[in-house]
Amino acid sequence: QVQLVESGGGLVQTGDSLRLSCVASGRHYATYVAAWFRQPPGKERESVATISWSGDSIWYADSVKGRFTISRDNSKRTVYLQMNDLKPEDTAVYYCAYGLGNTYTYWGQGTRVTVSS
Repeated sequence: QVQLVESGGGLVQTGDSLRLSCVASGRHYATYVAAWFRQPPGKERESVATISWSGDSIWYADSVKGRFTISRDNSKRTVYLQMNDLKPEDTAVYYCAYGLGNTYTYWGQGTRVTVSS
């Protein structure tokens, strides 16, 4: 069982930056693919970025490519999402997830990001 806790969300203005963190606890941490998802108000959840256990394989949604950076520090059991040049359309609840392949079994409770124009 893995427990995930996100932090770092908040209210910012257009063009600002935020760094989200996701700390994992529990067993079998190191082998999981980690991902960030987000759910904008009134919309479905969407994938934002993924990172392999080793960090060698990374994927970004087109909407955040060049602005967001996913990284992980396995020694700290933490996954990060550095978000730069934030836009109002980035407003959402951001979720961290762990899994194998394309199946995400463990989810955090979410952290809210609001970007004002």
